Amino acid sequence: MSATHRYIIRRLLQAIPAIIGIITVFFILLNIAPGDAIDVLAGEAGTANPEYMERLRQLYGLDRPLYIQYLKYMWNIINLDLGFSYRHQMPVIDLIIQRLPATLLLMGSCLTLAFTIGTLLGVVAARYSGTGIDYFTTFVSLFCYSVPVFWLGLMMIILFSVKLGLLPSGGMVTLGAGYSGLAWFWDIVKHLAMPCASLALLYMAVYTRLMRASMLEVYDSDFVRTAHAKGLSARRIAIRHVMRNALLPVVTMFGLHTAGVLGGAVVVEVVFNWPGLGRLAFDAIFARDFNLLLSICVLSSILVIIVNIAIDLIYCLLDPRIEMH
Repeated sequence: MSATHRYIIRRLLQAIPAIIGIITVFFILLNIAPGDAIDVLAGEAGTANPEYMERLRQLYGLDRPLYIQYLKYMWNIINLDLGFSYRHQMPVIDLIIQRLPATLLLMGSCLTLAFTIGTLLGVVAARYSGTGIDYFTTFVSLFCYSVPVFWLGLMMIILFSVKLGLLPSGGMVTLGAGYSGLAWFWDIVKHLAMPCASLALLYMAVYTRLMRASMLEVYDSDFVRTAHAKGLSARRIAIRHVMRNALLPVVTMFGLHTAGVLGGAVVVEVVFNWPGLGRLAFDAIFARDFNLLLSICVLSSILVIIVNIAIDLIYCLLDPRIEMH
């Protein structure tokens, strides 16, 4: 077994206590909150008498002590059973499978766009430090960072959908259009453009400032001065020597943003009616659908752990001096 495989297995084993702790904390927090799914279901049915509500609680096992519910939920997790959604009347795993691709598409597009553009702008700002280009990128990044995501999303809808009519205001596909092939792909791209841009601009600003500061720090290193003394071109030094070393803190921030982007995706998915896990979690809160909400939280935590393991492996590729322990 290679060192990489041993490292991955060790990190996955270390993640098990963290996942158990996350499940425990979320389970307690959700169950001490006032109300439950039965209150919502009975209220919507218009039959909120005590006998009917008690029968529902017995049906769904909500009348049992909290520790029994917790042990049952943990046993179900071990058996890869995420429970039943009281609100949607279907298994939670089926709901998540339906909504997960939309969220992964939004998150992946957002982080890829933000990382690529932010890194490039940071490189340009560092190369032309103290010039008008540097001041302009600084202004753009600070502006993007300071604008609230939900406000930016609403302004985009007003401008590009209402005023100009260029992009759809919400959803993931045009309902009833029946597109296929390239037309279907282009329809998704048009629906994705505004949600992705409104969420990516915030993270792009962070990557721009961080990449600029990191590159300026690396430019002051001894090995960069040695490269200049050897007669290497400024472009080659920037790309082959400075940029590779400056990427380490940016990659670290990228890993941290995988956790934060899901929280931002909740806001964006609600504003643009994007059919992802964020919108599903938002609806689950109001419906007191704790099985669904807890499963989304657990899945998000596992996703963050996996991404952080991948980030550690990328570290070793960027800097061979870093060893996996």
